[in-house]
Amino acid sequence: MSGAPTLDPNLRKSLVDLVLSVAFERRKVILASGRESDFYLDMRQVLMRPRGIHLAGELTYELLRQGPPIAAVGGMAVGAVPYVSAVLGAAARQPGGESLLGFFVRKEAKAHGLGRQIEGPFRAGMEVALVEDTTTTGGSTLAAAKIVRESGGVVRRVIALIDRGEGAREAFAAEGMTLESILTRADLPLGK
Repeated sequence: MSGAPTLDPNLRKSLVDLVLSVAFERRKVILASGRESDFYLDMRQVLMRPRGIHLAGELTYELLRQGPPIAAVGGMAVGAVPYVSAVLGAAARQPGGESLLGFFVRKEAKAHGLGRQIEGPFRAGMEVALVEDTTTTGGSTLAAAKIVRESGGVVRRVIALIDRGEGAREAFAAEGMTLESILTRADLPLGK
């Protein structure tokens, strides 16, 4: 991507306001990574609301249109599923957007049916973007990237709705990927 992406400032502010009103809490928590933090973000509270899914989808699709083209957007189940759906909904409202496909990655292949680990119209050779609602260390998306790559996919983009700023960017860089985000830690009222 050349230069910093330009996202609609009104949509971005609306997303920040929604995150702060329904998903952000200042309190000590243990995160999925095992780390302790002094704030909690429950982005499901954003992505399970009409306004939240609209904002997440529109902003992410806007970001996707500013970078290298991709054929599909996906992520690790269960967390990325509503986010992927939000992006696909936004794409469907734009000219040419209906060609964007979606998929999700299971932690393990299903033991029944077709035994797939990647669900949806994913195929080998496909150039994809992986999305995650909140990233701390990047662990679940790094796992998804490994599975996608082992299945013949090419990970071109990694996008977080919000980057907590706690090591994910560096973890992706170590694997040759650049983390892009709609919001960052700087958008939260954390003080010094």
